[in-house]
Amino acid sequence: MSDSRPILEARGLCRDVGPAKAPKRIVDDFSFQFYPGKVYTFLGPSGAGKSSILRLFNRLDEPSAGDVVFQGKPACDYPPCDLRTGVGYLFQVPYLFPGTVRDNLLFANDNITNERMAELIRITELEPNVLDRDSESLSVGQKQRVALARLLATDPKVVLLDEPTAALDPTITERIETVIRKLATEQKLAVLMVSHHPQQALRVGDEGLLIVAGRLIEHGPVQQLVNAPQTDQGKRYRDRELT
Repeated sequence: MSDSRPILEARGLCRDVGPAKAPKRIVDDFSFQFYPGKVYTFLGPSGAGKSSILRLFNRLDEPSAGDVVFQGKPACDYPPCDLRTGVGYLFQVPYLFPGTVRDNLLFANDNITNERMAELIRITELEPNVLDRDSESLSVGQKQRVALARLLATDPKVVLLDEPTAALDPTITERIETVIRKLATEQKLAVLMVSHHPQQALRVGDEGLLIVAGRLIEHGPVQQLVNAPQTDQGKRYRDRELT
């Protein structure tokens, strides 16, 4: 697929939760196009709906209205497992299966070669000897990178990252951020990342999206969105009046 066409698109996405008589709208008419080779950072106050939007992209949740389109085809036309192979999701807290790191990669793709495993270990900046270590012996930072390597084992086109460094110390956060940039620049993936930290968005992001009350308020180059927002709500977020 040419980079001139979006790999992923949201069209008027809405999500309502709660009782049918009085639902609460947590995603409100969200539309956007995402392209390969870029990191998109979702910013906004706590509870703004950033993670809720991300979960709609690979059908962890279903929209109340609107559509997700992946590679030119409605997401609802894919079996969920097939969609999640192409649109991978990394959670805040890593969960690895019992066994070795190698076992975890084989669980994701039982046809994966040793060469591909070694490449994924390189991409995620893990130690070369980690493949045969027991997953329970790893640090949280190592587990998060193994979880990312496992996600990449399915050869996704889009990677969804829900605050991937929230549980990590600054040193490991820096390594994860380096990996995130590699996914866009070297692997040419579309990377969509939720963050609560504008400075992190500046370090890793290309395009920024400001979400408030489930709505896309403003978007643009992340430097502009963080440092010179164009909307009143963007300025309030910059000035920490929206938390």
